[in-house]
Amino acid sequence: MISQLKTTLHNTQSTLLQDAIGAASLMVMLVVALHLPGLL
Repeated sequence: MISQLKTTLHNTQSTLLQDAIGAASLMVMLVVALHLPGLL
């Protein structure tokens, strides 16, 4: 089972990185959107 997890993580490493970048960008957009009413 551990070898299957290692193989899966190795094969999907670039996809996981892209997903992490996407999640971080969504969080940044959420924080900016929540602060916009206070700036105007």
